[in-house]
Formats: sequence, C-alpha cells, structure tokens
Amino acid sequence: GLILLWVRRQEERRSILNCLRVQESVGSRRRVMGDNVNTAILERLERIVESLQDNSTKMGELLAVHNEKLDKQDRIDAVLFEKIDNLSDRMEKSHEEIKKGCERDIRLVDQHLRQMEKKMWSIFGGLAVISFIVSVPGQKIVENVLTSQRAEVRIEKIAQ
Repeated sequence: GLILLWVRRQEERRSILNCLRVQESVGSRRRVMGDNVNTAILERLERIVESLQDNSTKMGELLAVHNEKLDKQDRIDAVLFEKIDNLSDRMEKSHEEIKKGCERDIRLVDQHLRQMEKKMWSIFGGLAVISFIVSVPGQKIVENVLTSQRAEVRIEKIAQ
C-alpha cells in the first residue's frame, strides 16, 4: 500500500517536472523577450520540484528500510511462535507422563496399605485368641478340652 502510493507520487512529480520543463522552454523564449518575472518564478518552481524529488527519494528509502524491518520482525515472530508451540507440546507430554506416574504410585501405595491391613487384622485375631487362652475363663475351657475326663481313682485297703 505505501509503496504503491510512493510510486504514484513519483509519477506525479515527473509529470510536474515535464510541465515545468515545457514552461521553462516557453520561459526561455519569453526571456528572450525580456520577461524576467516568469523566469524567476520558473526557477523557484524548479528548485521546489527538485526538493520534492529529493524528499520523495528519501521517503522511498525510509519505506524500504521500514518494510525490511517489518519483514525481519515477522520472521522473528514466526520463530518465537514455533518455539512456544514446541514448548507447549513438550510441557503437555511431560504433564501426561507425570500424571500417569502419580496414578501408578497411588495404586501401588493403596495395594501395600491393603496388604498391611490384612496383616494387621491377622495379628489382631491372633492376639485376641492368645489373650483369650491366657485369660482365666480361657484357661478353664482349654483345660477341659485338653484334659480328658478324670476317672475317680480310689485306693482301698484290701483286707487280709
């Protein structure tokens, strides 16, 4: 857009310069006739046109430099966005790996806790049985179970 506008202005300035040259040739004829006023005006217009051409050239150079900087910045932005996307992908992959590892560890801890709980209840049951056996009521039951019925033994003296 800016370059097209610059090209149009260059064409307009060339057209004005050509008109001025035509007028200058006409002016030179008038100079011959002795018209000094027109000559001064034409010389001033020529200086203005030259100044406009210089400014136009400088503006074109500035626009070229500006466009070059914009292109360079676009390339830098593209590289940065690509790096950001790559980093985001890597972070998402790492996040998934960490999440799976945590879930696996939680399952392992849960499994170990269940095993420990089974052992604890087994130990508790064993202690309950041992406590009962050692207690007074337990001693009587164990004594009845482990010893057979006693037969009454009598020792009598036999007469001779």
